[in-house]
Amino acid sequence: MSTINTSKAPVDASTWIGAVKLVDMGRAKRWGAWYVAEYRLRNMGKWWQAIIAFGIGNPVLYLVSIGLGIGALITKSTGGAGIDGVSYLEFLAPALLATACIQAAMDETSFPVLEGFTWTRYLYAMNATSLRGSQITGGIMIASFIRCVATALMYGGILVAFNAIDVAHLPALAFASIFAGMGFAAVMMAMASFVKDDDGFFAIVGRFIIAPMFMFSGTFYPIENTPIYLQWIGWISPLWHSTNLGRNLSYGHEVAPWLLAIHFAYLASLYYIGFKVAARQFAKRLAE
Repeated sequence: MSTINTSKAPVDASTWIGAVKLVDMGRAKRWGAWYVAEYRLRNMGKWWQAIIAFGIGNPVLYLVSIGLGIGALITKSTGGAGIDGVSYLEFLAPALLATACIQAAMDETSFPVLEGFTWTRYLYAMNATSLRGSQITGGIMIASFIRCVATALMYGGILVAFNAIDVAHLPALAFASIFAGMGFAAVMMAMASFVKDDDGFFAIVGRFIIAPMFMFSGTFYPIENTPIYLQWIGWISPLWHSTNLGRNLSYGHEVAPWLLAIHFAYLASLYYIGFKVAARQFAKRLAE
């Protein structure tokens, strides 16, 4: 049992082992990413009311205004046939869930990264410990994943309550949406790691990436109904890949096996490439 030297006599540095006993460096290295995630989650806890409010309020507003409002007009105009053989609400649900997961996940990998490098510079403080750049990026992604899952559960619960999806299909649909959310979040983290001053960068991303992705990824109507010169936006969008996959999993939308494989491969590639680029750029900037 060790004791703390409380006397005023100088401590012999050659024999003092307090730091070795107090700090388990091996544990810090093994669980470093989770410590970073804990920090991010504690920060999220400061505005948990807003996260829950948006997680519940957004789906209710979308489902009432678009799913039920516009959906009723579409059902009437199609003689009750709906779209893709299901009601408009069922058609819309996978796209809305995927959109919510993408937004929630990227919220934790965009401004927090800019904050850590530029505003509060907390990433440099983390790097001053035994944490490596890859552990810091891993921790940010873990926190992003947890928020993405929470959003999927809240949003999915509202969809079930509105009879937009069957509760038995919720796990598969949530998986497809979270998959897209994490892929896009990794890409956003990679992009944010290169930004040194905000200068409207994220506003540009919102207007010229997020908005077109939401509008032209088969969200409100089949992508085949989009002019061919705009369909490419959907083809490269994680939202379309997740939505098409989700519709297949939720109500049996017909998708060729080769296209299903492309959906999985594309979303996995986004995550892998985004994370690798971010980890490398984190290490580079933190070494400056």
